[in-house]
Amino acid sequence: MDRFQSQSSLVPAERLSQISVTVIGVGAIGRQVALQLTAIGTPRIQLVDFDLVELTNITTQGYRRQDLGSAKVEATAQAIRELDDSVQVETVSDRFRSSINTGEAVFCCVDSISARAAIWRSISRECAFWTDGRMLGETIRVLTATKNSGIDQYSETLFPQPQAQAGSCTSRSTVYAAGIAAGLMVHQFCRWLRGISLEHDMTLNLLAGETVVN
Repeated sequence: MDRFQSQSSLVPAERLSQISVTVIGVGAIGRQVALQLTAIGTPRIQLVDFDLVELTNITTQGYRRQDLGSAKVEATAQAIRELDDSVQVETVSDRFRSSINTGEAVFCCVDSISARAAIWRSISRECAFWTDGRMLGETIRVLTATKNSGIDQYSETLFPQPQAQAGSCTSRSTVYAAGIAAGLMVHQFCRWLRGISLEHDMTLNLLAGETVVN
């Protein structure tokens, strides 16, 4: 049986085979994004993060005890290889820098507005697809832009850091909320691959059971 048979009508394999993807930040949301991208058959994945795996990351980010002390990009790369050893994985164990050549599709999973804004300024003109996952507690926000749509709308969300809600985006988090956020981001990616219109700004409040799409 073809491994991808069940998703063949939802994920265009030929289009996906041509894409290189960059995941910036492999913490709570980013690690789940990387694993989901691997599972759907993404052939080339670049991981960018400077952090090491800590004990609390086992609970909130899905890392394993044997990953403790390892670079997050290396631990995630190993998990990717265990899922599919044909995936070409590039790891950058450092903060994002403008000198880094990214893939056509970028998943921004960093934990501060200022970091998002700096990355966006650096590569917004280069990438064809961009999605940004934000999470605080059980409130998830996913923003998406492409070269053809959503750029101005996304730029307006990059307000100065002092105006941000208190606490980093992952200061209160759970692995299940991160998994949902990642799923919504990968869903937008697959819509883009299929040429379907995107939801540029979606907020999901899990506790209240509310979804708002702008």
